[in-house]
Amino acid sequence: MAKPLMMLPPLIFAGLAGMFVWGMARDNPKQLPSAFAGKEAPAVQLEQLADFTPFTDADLRSGEIKLVNFWASWCAPCRVEHPNLEALAQEGVQVLGVNYKDKPEQALGFLGELGNPYAKLGADSKGRMALDWGVYGVPETFVVSGDGKVLFRFAGPVTQRVIEQKLRPLLEGKTSE
Repeated sequence: MAKPLMMLPPLIFAGLAGMFVWGMARDNPKQLPSAFAGKEAPAVQLEQLADFTPFTDADLRSGEIKLVNFWASWCAPCRVEHPNLEALAQEGVQVLGVNYKDKPEQALGFLGELGNPYAKLGADSKGRMALDWGVYGVPETFVVSGDGKVLFRFAGPVTQRVIEQKLRPLLEGKTSE
């Protein structure tokens, strides 16, 4: 009869092997999954940033698909994605901004320098909203349906490739990732 402790190493190995196989079978192993995909977006908890109007839970259920973008002035990849967010906003995509753990004067300087793609914008100075949304770091962008459900989460800068391959099909209602 095998001793219980002798069975432990093979069980641990089998568990790890199963996790590795699952991880490699994902569409994009580098893309972080969202626990909220297909579920109601978490609560909006924003503070006022200067004269900007923060968005609310009601804005997430406005009837149209929108992007919720977490960003900060100290974030280099946020600078990279900013022109793409501006282009999407000019196309009529509603982009809602969450300024994450930033100093108000630096956030305003960032927007003054690069422009403001956000239809509505608020501050998450303590990172509470980001924590509730499962944000690992900035930038992170969520596609939210017209009825307030998270359709997709993208961690990293929104590049032209991300727009064409991931965001545009969702924004045009051609898929529901």
